[in-house]
Amino acid sequence: MNREAPTASRAQGWGRIYFAVQAVAGLAWWVGVFLSPAIRTATLGSLDPVLVAAFDVPLFVVASAWAAFGVRAGAMVATSWTGLVAVALATYATFSTEAGWGVLIMLAAAACSTIALFLVVEGRVPTELIVRGPFAFRPAPTLRGAAANVAATMGQLALFWGLFLVVLPSVICWFEQRWAVSLALPSTAAPAGLVVLVLASCLGIASAVTMSSAGGGTPLPSAMPNRLVIAGPYRWVRNPMAVAGISQGVAVGLILGSWLVVAYAAIGSLLWNYAVRPLEEADLESRFGAEFRHYRDSVRCWIPRVGRN
Repeated sequence: MNREAPTASRAQGWGRIYFAVQAVAGLAWWVGVFLSPAIRTATLGSLDPVLVAAFDVPLFVVASAWAAFGVRAGAMVATSWTGLVAVALATYATFSTEAGWGVLIMLAAAACSTIALFLVVEGRVPTELIVRGPFAFRPAPTLRGAAANVAATMGQLALFWGLFLVVLPSVICWFEQRWAVSLALPSTAAPAGLVVLVLASCLGIASAVTMSSAGGGTPLPSAMPNRLVIAGPYRWVRNPMAVAGISQGVAVGLILGSWLVVAYAAIGSLLWNYAVRPLEEADLESRFGAEFRHYRDSVRCWIPRVGRN
């Protein structure tokens, strides 16, 4: 019996359910646009709602309804249109400083529609595409010493921290202000964020050094450790670097007073947990076998087990 067929069928069902929800939500939104000036201003700005609805209702609401009945063409049309609207509305909001909440709604809809499209068409999301090419899993060269691995890891940390904790949050904050979608955070957010950032950075550095010195590799998929690391922070949680990175992202959002940066970190955690982690753990199991399975069954992914040796 082919076990993949029922799994694909369930996945297609979830994709169709999403498009059904999207169709209902889209229709409700348009009702709100025409009945509430506040909703219309927040999501469309000064755009003519009648003109936009003439295109959006058939290409978004109706096409999503078709997709809910399993019509693949409807899923493709709805997803393509949602992506196009998200880009166009983001451009409009950036120049006009209007319709910022509409941008966020359509960006979320575009991302979710893309996932649902894969589910409807293929019965799965091809997450393996993430680890292709330069991001494919490869062991680090065995001839490289621990000092070289630690140095390479520190260089990776500097690069990734600069990109994901400085550059991208700064860009997100700029758009948050430009689109006028800021929300006030409590006055204690920034001090709390600073404390979390320091603690998470210490955890990240300790985890990186442990992996590169004890594992004979680096955190990057293209130069992975040659030995299974069950030392330092890895004794208490399977993915301390992921815990550290996500906590750092939340901390930066609190320091900057940006709820969108906090959301960016939360979305990153979901992407890592459901797309990257299964691939990484499958690779570890294929290379280390029973040793990794025992480790996986003994140590949690996110929450440390206090008191374990």
